[in-house]
Order: sequence, then C-alpha cells, then structure tokens
Amino acid sequence: MKKNIILGIKGFFMGIANIIPGVSGGTLAITMGIYEELIEAISHFFSRFKKNMLFLIPVGIGAVISIVLGSKVISYALDHYPLPTVLFFLGLIVGGLPMLARKIKGNYSLKHNIIFLATFLFVILLMFLKTGKEVSFSHMGVLDYILLFGVGMVAAGTMIIPGISGSFMLMVMGYYNPILNTINDFTSFHNIASNMLILIPFGLGILVGVVLIAKILEYLFQKYEVAAYFGIIGFVLASIIGIFFQTQLTFSVISVLIGIVLFLIGFFIALKLGDE
Repeated sequence: MKKNIILGIKGFFMGIANIIPGVSGGTLAITMGIYEELIEAISHFFSRFKKNMLFLIPVGIGAVISIVLGSKVISYALDHYPLPTVLFFLGLIVGGLPMLARKIKGNYSLKHNIIFLATFLFVILLMFLKTGKEVSFSHMGVLDYILLFGVGMVAAGTMIIPGISGSFMLMVMGYYNPILNTINDFTSFHNIASNMLILIPFGLGILVGVVLIAKILEYLFQKYEVAAYFGIIGFVLASIIGIFFQTQLTFSVISVLIGIVLFLIGFFIALKLGDE
C-alpha cells in the first residue's frame, strides 16, 4: 500500500508538470527515480502485463487526478502567483540532480560531454521557436482530427523525453490553450460530447506516441546507459532555464520569499521521493 501511495504521488507531480510550459513530466519521472521503470513498463506492457499494471495503475491514477484537478489550479496559480509556482517546480527538478549525478558514475569523456552539450543546446534552441497561432476546434473535419492525433503523438514524445516540455510544444503548434480549455470545460461537465470528440483522438495520439518513444528510449538505456544519462542531464539543466524563459514572471519581496520556501519544499520532496 505504501509503495502504491508513493507511486501515486510521483504520478501526481508528473501529471501537473505536463500542464506547465517549460516543465516536462519526463524530467520529474527522472528526478523522482521512476523513469527507467516507467519506460520499461510501457515498452513491455503486454509481455509483463500484471507487473506493469501494478506499477502503471497508481502512477496513472496520480497523473490523471493531477491533470483533471490541476489544470484549473495551475492555470490560476500561474496567472496570480507565477514566481512561487515556478520555483516550486524548479525545486522538484533541482532536488533530483544528486540522483542523476550518481547515475553517470563519474564517467566523463569527450563523447559524453559532447552529448551533454548537444542535448542542452537543442532544448535552448527550442525555446526560441515562436508560438503558433491558436487553432480553433469549431467546424472540425476529418483532416483536423487526423492532425489532432498527430499533435497528440508529438506531445507524448515531448512529455516522456526529459527536459522537453510537452505543453511548450503544444504552444508552438497553437494547441496549448485550446486543449487546456477543452479539459477545463470537460471537467466542468460542459459540452461533454463535443469535448470528447476532441480529447479522444488527442489522447489516442498520446498513447501511440508514448509507446513508440518508450521503445526507442529503452534501447538507448540498454545499449548506451551512461551516454543516455549525460544527454538527459543536458535536457534537465536546459529545462531549468526554459522554465523562466517560457513563463511571464513578476517579482516582489513577498513572492520571492514564498517562492524560496516553495523551492525548498519542492527540493526536499524530490530528494525524498527519488530515494523511495
């Protein structure tokens, strides 16, 4: 029971992370110590069905609860208290860095440093992409639903790859606010049928994208584990910069003080959960 509760809490934070531009659910899966197990469970879902379900169900429940309930809370928090909200999630990321440092085991080499630099710069360059014009879900045709499925696949890839924000990529494609508004409308039990027509193809795209990316990542972990973690560290460190770059922040003495407290809370949560 304790293990399931802990997995649910980790899934909860992962779910919320995917709502915030600049924060990756994959990053929090890394910092909370369940990333490799998550990739393996998704990649071999049917071959080890019972074992994988025992792992994925509590993580999935936590993530769904956070997305359903957290979409409204996070939207409000980012609008009214952006700095404390961002600093809390920054603490969750930084708190996992000691665990990542242990993963690379001091295996520094020119190749590993190049991989780190490449992934770091890749994420930084993504931040300079201009966000696209927001799409409209009115008068959807067949091609629009196919495109929505594809957007779900792209979002899934960026959600599971640490350091790349799925929500930011949705902003670049012009789907972030429309999708978030649809979730908010659906969870308020408004326009349920029409909202499901939007969320189902998007969700199916996410499902397919997660499985494909998980297969690729599992191969990298099996064949090039240390190199993979150097790349992940590059993603994660760049995402710390991305959080500030992609969020409109206002500073005041009170918000800074509250933000520091929340940063420390997030840091120790990640530090503790990463060891569980």
